[in-house]
Amino acid sequence: MAAEEDLRVRPTRPRLALVATAAVTTFALAVTSPATAQLPLAANGEELANAPGDAIYAASCANCHGLDGTGLPPSLLAFEEEVPDFTDCDFAAREPDGDWIAVAHEGGPVRGFSEMMPAFRGALTEEQLGRVMGYIRTLCTDDNWPRGELNLPRPLLTEKAYPEDEWVVELGVDLESDGGASAAYVYEQRFGPRSQVEIVIPYGWRSGGAHDHGHDDHDHDGHDDEAAGDGLRHGLGDVVVGVKHALHHDLDLGRIFSVGGEVILSTGDEGAGLGAAGNALEAFASYGQILPDDGFIQAHTGFEVPLYDGASEAFGRVVLGRSFTEGQWGRTWTPMLEIQLKRHFESGAATTLDLVPQAQVSLNTRQHVLANFGLLIPVTGNAGETARSVRLVTYLLLDWFDGGFFEGW
Repeated sequence: MAAEEDLRVRPTRPRLALVATAAVTTFALAVTSPATAQLPLAANGEELANAPGDAIYAASCANCHGLDGTGLPPSLLAFEEEVPDFTDCDFAAREPDGDWIAVAHEGGPVRGFSEMMPAFRGALTEEQLGRVMGYIRTLCTDDNWPRGELNLPRPLLTEKAYPEDEWVVELGVDLESDGGASAAYVYEQRFGPRSQVEIVIPYGWRSGGAHDHGHDDHDHDGHDDEAAGDGLRHGLGDVVVGVKHALHHDLDLGRIFSVGGEVILSTGDEGAGLGAAGNALEAFASYGQILPDDGFIQAHTGFEVPLYDGASEAFGRVVLGRSFTEGQWGRTWTPMLEIQLKRHFESGAATTLDLVPQAQVSLNTRQHVLANFGLLIPVTGNAGETARSVRLVTYLLLDWFDGGFFEGW
């Protein structure tokens, strides 16, 4: 995607502050140095206007980042912060080009960093910065790491294919019945180039002990199947431990494909409607595809097999969305429409269909704290004793690799 499009896909990272700080120092040294023949367009004319990315990098970045991209030690620089290592794929690969260009072009405040990081739009154009990024991308030589442009916005139900470092607080509330509410704390941590571990800790409130057979989607489907007494019941639900691995990714084609599995532990009180009768296993596959004009499509399918006397269940989810920004560099809004199908593998079981219109929005300037609000609307399987309520579903997300919750506002 073009640099301008990439800016709308992912938030910037805290270590970009080091990049911008290094750029400030490089520029300050350059404009006071007699070796002005090494400077970019704004400082000494048009020598670098059509130069390749490596030449622009050598002239404007290497004073701090080194010609090899590993960075000079603080003892040789005018600041104490450690300069990032562009050859470190764990840092460099997960950063979309657009995030780096945003900070370099507009300055630190555009992503919630220090005002000491000024804008460089008068020194290098966006197109020149794009050429520099093309060169920097060659410094990470391990192609196993999926690029950050493939980290698409997180839907409410669909498991995205990109491995991430996030925590998420989810909430679902029935709007039409007394089935109660559910919440979950989701912790995700990346390990290696392509893999991620996930832990889900749910908590539920049930009026009359309404029970939900389904472990998946963290109890957002509002499928209340039976009662277990009067009064409000609440407590821990069934804890989930999962692993995900990206089998394939291709930035040129804009796609990523992952597989994963989960162990669902029967930690919830079945009698109170807060858990199932036993443990279960789930296997799934996830796919993400970048579309033109900042659009995307994601898919998630799999099945759950109970390790007790119960019916297995298959599910499929598809979400279509598009991201918009306030201006070129501002807040990102991502409306999405998600479709969910579920069916138990038992005689006479009906297929349930849900529609989930939703919108994700970045809450802070750094865009690493996000929220999503939507409605889960049952389309089929919404009658009789198994009637499902319309539910308000939402989450609050921190992409903790980008910084703490209170940073970048």
